[in-house]
Amino acid sequence: MNWILTWPVALLLLAACSPALNWRSVPIEGAALIATLPCKPDHAARTVEMAGAPVELAMAGCEADNAIFAVSSAALPDPARADAALAHWRAAVLARVGAATVLSEQPFARPGTLALPSSVRLVAQGRRADGTAVTVQGVWFARAGGAQVRLYHAVVYSPKPRPDVADALFDGLSLQ
Repeated sequence: MNWILTWPVALLLLAACSPALNWRSVPIEGAALIATLPCKPDHAARTVEMAGAPVELAMAGCEADNAIFAVSSAALPDPARADAALAHWRAAVLARVGAATVLSEQPFARPGTLALPSSVRLVAQGRRADGTAVTVQGVWFARAGGAQVRLYHAVVYSPKPRPDVADALFDGLSLQ
């Protein structure tokens, strides 16, 4: 009888020992960026339109601890369009969560990045396609690179704000 009572307790203890967020450094291919993600990411690429030009958007993302983490980048051939492209990207992300309410927004910069009005960190509330609430915690920024500019976006989607988790993701972005 004692064994039956201790078995559920042992399972609970084992579950508590397994880390929900297993942070690791992940190079984002072709982006000259290393991101720290809490899970092993999947990688994908697709062509999208940004600021009126088709660009190759590379993404790395994963899901852990009831949150989705993603880091994306794209090379924009016209540096003069960088700010407009970041603003377009931000609007597209917010549109995906339906008329999101921006709760906070502040400038976001890393050493070596461009000082653009659309380089921001924000927290917004919205709804997923199934109607459930979602919090978007994201950053957008850019860096000059020769005749082009590279755009970056990192985001955490979760049911409620997770500032500690977002801080870990955003602080773990390292330009190479």
